[in-house]
Amino acid sequence: MVASMNAVILTCSSLTPFVEAAQASQGTALPVVEVDRNYHAEPARMKEKLAEIIDGLPPEVDTVLVAMGFCGGAWDHVTCSRRVVIPRFDDCVSILLNTDDDYHANLKAPGHLYLYENDPDQFSAIALIRSDCSDSPEFAGLSQEDLFHYFFDAYHTMAIIDTGLNDCYSEEYVIAAQNEADQINAALDYAPGSNHTMEKLVSGQWDEQFLVAEPGTLIKHGLFFE
Repeated sequence: MVASMNAVILTCSSLTPFVEAAQASQGTALPVVEVDRNYHAEPARMKEKLAEIIDGLPPEVDTVLVAMGFCGGAWDHVTCSRRVVIPRFDDCVSILLNTDDDYHANLKAPGHLYLYENDPDQFSAIALIRSDCSDSPEFAGLSQEDLFHYFFDAYHTMAIIDTGLNDCYSEEYVIAAQNEADQINAALDYAPGSNHTMEKLVSGQWDEQFLVAEPGTLIKHGLFFE
């Protein structure tokens, strides 16, 4: 299916290694365009950036395979001039927690914060949440201590997603993950995951886990969440 299209992959930079692994395993070599993961801090800015990237693609590109989820509303009330294929998950974490072909938009456990990066030097769960609050006028004037408690007191577990692509049982990885957990006084644990969704995306196996929006379709919340 993908081979007959002029497609590109639009990925959140946090999922780039997983897109690369999926293409290697599925034998595809589609062009990849990244959007910086830091835009997650402000979904409105993410939405603007996604539109800018899609509008700027060469005119011969007819299909955009999106390696990210709904991501805080970044795809809510968006219309594109090209076909877009998006995993019907709430965010990138749930995409990597998925291990089967059933529809389940949110696989995160309450009170869990997740690590999934292949390189522990790139751990970003805490950094991204901190940037959420530091960039928001809603929290202006609050001390760093108050902000820290506001955002992290609800988490009791830091879970490493074992996707099979990260060396997540190595001493280096576990020490770095434990340091992240200690920062928020959370227990360290593992959660099963996979790269299954990315492999389906790049190979054209678009079942009920994917939104296939033809040009002109109004993409909105209800198309992601049943």
